[in-house]
Amino acid sequence: MSITLQGLRRTSERTTIEETRTDKIFLLGVKIMLWIALILVAVPLIYIVANSFSSPSAVSAGRVLLWPIEPSLKAYREAFSDPLIMKGYLNSFIYAIGGTLISVTLTIAIAYPLSRRTFFGRNVIMSVLIFTMLFSGGLIPTYLVVQDLGLLNTRWAMVIPSAIGVWQVIIARTFFRSTIPDELYEAATIDGASDLRFLWSIVLPLSKPVIAVIALMYAIFQWNSYFDALIYLKDPGLYPLQIVLRNVLILNQYGGAGAQNLAQQLEQQQLANVLKYALIVISSLPVLVIYPFVARHFTKGVMVGAVKG
Repeated sequence: MSITLQGLRRTSERTTIEETRTDKIFLLGVKIMLWIALILVAVPLIYIVANSFSSPSAVSAGRVLLWPIEPSLKAYREAFSDPLIMKGYLNSFIYAIGGTLISVTLTIAIAYPLSRRTFFGRNVIMSVLIFTMLFSGGLIPTYLVVQDLGLLNTRWAMVIPSAIGVWQVIIARTFFRSTIPDELYEAATIDGASDLRFLWSIVLPLSKPVIAVIALMYAIFQWNSYFDALIYLKDPGLYPLQIVLRNVLILNQYGGAGAQNLAQQLEQQQLANVLKYALIVISSLPVLVIYPFVARHFTKGVMVGAVKG
């Protein structure tokens, strides 16, 4: 046994590829570029987090860089105590979860039939879908359609108009065509499985990578979506968190108690400055928490959808 292990070690040592000088220079350049990219991404994030945990006066004075000055949780207390912000946070979760479930279901329902070679007219339908990805009616016709459907100022306006993404359909269709062979469908048909049973019992369990990919895409899109809410929603009780964040960042509005004098106005202004950083952290946290659990499936699904066409 020891002789065998020694032989394996010698074989592995002999088959080790030595890096040339050019390879070492190339790898060094890649590492330097990755470190630069990491710094460019990490520094703004650290700056935002540091400001969110600093006192309003320190943030307004511009004294915060990469470490909190006069650490304070006032911004987070104000954020979680304001009913409008918490309502927006809840609405964003509703739109993200509900919209993702609807979008993933409809995407699979379209992509799977288009992946079967026996489906009549699949090329024509795919051409129509791609046409809609390249050309659209524009904002005003879309608004009129949503209005005629009675979706204005409802939660459905946030999930129905953007329920299906053509790019996600293409990724799912490519995955089904390259992963689910026709022989597997024929074997299931011989055993008496219907199309729906085959889809539910065989296709979906084998398609976890692509489902994770399109689910994450739709969830991030829904979570960050604010333009649809800006156009279709009028009731502040239906606003997602991104609209509240937009009011703080761009319009510099805050729904707290009105200021009565100059000192209170200054305090409100300082609070709005630090609150915007806290809201950025709060709004980004769910995506940062979810991504590590789907990163492995996400990478695999994207590679399958991108390489094989």
